[in-house]
Amino acid sequence: MNRKVNIAVIGTGRMGSVHVANLVRHIPQANLAAICDIRLEVAQAVAQDLGISRVEQNYHELLADPSIEAVLIATSTNTHARIIQDAAAAGKHIFCEKPLALELEDVDQALAAVENAHVKLQVGFNRRFDKSFQKVHEIVESGQIGNPCILRITNRDPELPAMEFLRVSGGMFLDMSIHDFDMARFQVGEVEEVYAIGNVLIEPGLNDFGDLDTTIITLKFANGAIGAIDNSRQAVYGYDQRLEVFCTEGTAQADNETETTIRKGNRDGFLAAKLPYFFMQRYAPCYIEEVRTFIECVRDDRPTPVTGRDGRMAVVIGHAAWKSFHEQRPVKITEFDA
Repeated sequence: MNRKVNIAVIGTGRMGSVHVANLVRHIPQANLAAICDIRLEVAQAVAQDLGISRVEQNYHELLADPSIEAVLIATSTNTHARIIQDAAAAGKHIFCEKPLALELEDVDQALAAVENAHVKLQVGFNRRFDKSFQKVHEIVESGQIGNPCILRITNRDPELPAMEFLRVSGGMFLDMSIHDFDMARFQVGEVEEVYAIGNVLIEPGLNDFGDLDTTIITLKFANGAIGAIDNSRQAVYGYDQRLEVFCTEGTAQADNETETTIRKGNRDGFLAAKLPYFFMQRYAPCYIEEVRTFIECVRDDRPTPVTGRDGRMAVVIGHAAWKSFHEQRPVKITEFDA
């Protein structure tokens, strides 16, 4: 099938504008019918830059349009669940940025609306579409290096986001680590138990609202494997993204990607290229591929690869991590997800 899917984007801030540009420039399977933002002037600026003719301030105007088949939600997290419910009720297929919501009750209400409306939902865990992480997944899933024993994930940002964002982000485990929780399930399987420790070692202001900037999280998987995730909000040398799945017959590793593969050597030793400094740079192709895949799933009536349940389980693990940190004990997933 070669037809284009009519899609609208709700939310044209930092992530929304990236998705809008990708839809216009890199995803010919889609027809971007309209964009929307409560800050109309922001959406208008994006539209002018990319030649988009229809701009709305109220997303209900888009949901009322029968020609629009799907919506991409890139608004603030606290609005996701409500917009998902409204979009599902209008019969629109939905791509939603992570997390689906910060509270499990809101997630469950959104997922119930999707199920009742029989529409598709894909959650924006873009790292599943990274070529290196996908290859690790394929190697492990094939069984060629035996059964998984140890998962190690390093995820360190080059600098802290704005404090205004951090105050409403849900904290380290529901904002930053949530990518790693989804990746852990993608690589190894279901998580049974979480133990999290952390501290504020970089930005003292985080103490004002109980957040963290440095954490280590250990996981127990249903298949017997164990995992370790280390997170930092500030790695001064760049955006540090590494992954390993150690198995009974070998290991599969994804190392950092650098700006080039050049190394310079002289009497002082070797100097390698820098790491990317921004997640948009490191994962740019993934943002294209995740939305392209969603569009093709809508067009061809296929299941989406990152489901509402995937989105929910990442939030569940995030809540378990916070509970573990505050109560200083391992927390079983069944305490949140019986």
